[in-house]
Amino acid sequence: MITARFLGPRAVWLALALLGLAVLVPVLNLALEPTHPLHVPDHLVPLFGKYLAYALLALSLDLVWGYIGILSLGHGAFFALGAYAMGMYLMRQIGARGVYGNPDLPDFMVFLNYRELPWFWYGFDQFWFAALMVVLVPGLLAFLFGYFAFRSRVTGVYLSIITQALTYALLLAFFRNDMGFGGNNGLTDFKEILGAPLQAAATRAGLFAATALALAAGVLVVAAVTHSKLGALMVAVRDAEGRTRFLGWRAEHVKLFAFTLSAMMAGVAGALYVPQVGIVNPGEFAPLNSIEVVVWTAVGGRATILGPVIGAVLVNGGKSYFTAAAPDAWLFILGGLFVFVTLFLPRGIVGTFDHGWRALRERRQAARAEKGVATGPADAAANPAE
Repeated sequence: MITARFLGPRAVWLALALLGLAVLVPVLNLALEPTHPLHVPDHLVPLFGKYLAYALLALSLDLVWGYIGILSLGHGAFFALGAYAMGMYLMRQIGARGVYGNPDLPDFMVFLNYRELPWFWYGFDQFWFAALMVVLVPGLLAFLFGYFAFRSRVTGVYLSIITQALTYALLLAFFRNDMGFGGNNGLTDFKEILGAPLQAAATRAGLFAATALALAAGVLVVAAVTHSKLGALMVAVRDAEGRTRFLGWRAEHVKLFAFTLSAMMAGVAGALYVPQVGIVNPGEFAPLNSIEVVVWTAVGGRATILGPVIGAVLVNGGKSYFTAAAPDAWLFILGGLFVFVTLFLPRGIVGTFDHGWRALRERRQAARAEKGVATGPADAAANPAE
């Protein structure tokens, strides 16, 4: 009861559902025979894990867009930086098993005639170091970017354009072969993680469980922040930044905290995405990817916690299904979905449901109040003593 009061019942139930998925899907995949009707095929486990990684990314965007009003069109950059940090660790684990058999240099560095490992690759042979970089690099970039942007009071569409320019600049930089990140081909051909082969069914099930647990932790973190006094201040900055400043609050500090935390969550999502997909390349920085994250959040409903999760899973699940079922028409189908949501569900799926439920409850309360007023005098006449 105390947890539900401080985090919100919806966040608690969503976290519990994700914990259940972290156990259920691996069990249905590993414990049941392939002929069993409830068996989850091996190829679906990393696909579901990818959806949950996308859901964590959408949730990270919802923290800044839904609760503080920052429409970031560059959140794909933080996702990609976390993905590259994990990809660098996975590349260092290949060792002499690469095509060129070099125990120190990844294959692409041998192909490009690197003589030694670049300094920024040091430490990535250790998992703890890579895990630290997964959150530190996106968080540091977001902190530096946000410090100058929010201090200069850049807001609205101007801030959105600058965030998009940031991810496009990183896209161009990572395409260069001399950057030391694999150029256009990126990082791929991963072999193992923490000593476990990536192609093994148990490893994929474990990665899915880790992604579900990370998403559950993200849900609880966002719920804890948004249900606190800081969350109320974030909403105040979103709805009336000028009045909030007039009352003495430093709005730029609130924005900087939320933006940095959101970027760190996006980095974790990228790190969980890479080993399940098996590749990361500069295309992850593409501005279109960041715009898609905005679409997922809008479809599900921003400022709802549950909405971004539903939107990411629904849209990406629909993309996977329609690309196979209707390869010539899937873009039109998904486009029609977005238009439908924009016209008829402007608050998103969850936001529209919440609004309708509140309206129905208020209507019932008003009807009860009117009924009480109407029956009040008659009850008084029937009971003069009272």
